[in-house]
Amino acid sequence: MKFLGIIPARYASSRFPGKPLIDIEGKTMIQRVYEQVKKSTKLNEVVVATDDQRIAETVRSFGGKVVMTAEHHQSGTDRCAEVITNIEGYDVAINIQGDEPFIDPTQIDLLANCFEDTTTQIATLVKEITAEEELFNVNIPKVVRNSKGEAIYFSRQTIPFLRAVEKDQWLQKQTFYKHIGIYAYQVDTLKALTQLPISMLEEAEALEQLRWLENGYAIQTAITTHETVAVDTKEDLAKILRLFFNK
Repeated sequence: MKFLGIIPARYASSRFPGKPLIDIEGKTMIQRVYEQVKKSTKLNEVVVATDDQRIAETVRSFGGKVVMTAEHHQSGTDRCAEVITNIEGYDVAINIQGDEPFIDPTQIDLLANCFEDTTTQIATLVKEITAEEELFNVNIPKVVRNSKGEAIYFSRQTIPFLRAVEKDQWLQKQTFYKHIGIYAYQVDTLKALTQLPISMLEEAEALEQLRWLENGYAIQTAITTHETVAVDTKEDLAKILRLFFNK
């Protein structure tokens, strides 16, 4: 199978405008993401998908490949779908977050391995939760899986709920997983997903992947042990500098 890595990048972030172009110790964030993604052993090609000429020029300046997309997209999924309608010859598209400058490339390879089973439609990563502050944080989506490793449900609430167990004992009694927001799709599946209307569950939880589950698509999961650190705010940037550069 041929794998296309797509990094959606937009300039107009509400919480951190111009985020892809911020400097992280001499390199823009989008360059750091691109260079990490290129280390994957599974991807046949990597492109940045953007609607902003400033981002496009920056990507070209460090030798990266860029695909210009429309401005109206509501999500990275929609932006990726436009890319694959214009680039043929790939079986699987992997949607890689453009705000994780130190993403581990082995996570991309792990995700790609899900497609060794040719029936896989969509795949994503999960990580075991080991800290209570994550377990009960409504900003961290949780995942319940079935015996085949497919996602049954995603929620901002802690799932499953443990009846008759004190909350400070939950991690000792049950394995909980959080969602790591990287997706891979069979190309035809990705095209179909973007035609689905917003669903009731998606609207309730503000989680796009619930639309896919609600419409009968299976989402295969793989377990990663690597943590991801995204830059959503200036405070996150400061955290990155402390973690990776001792700043």
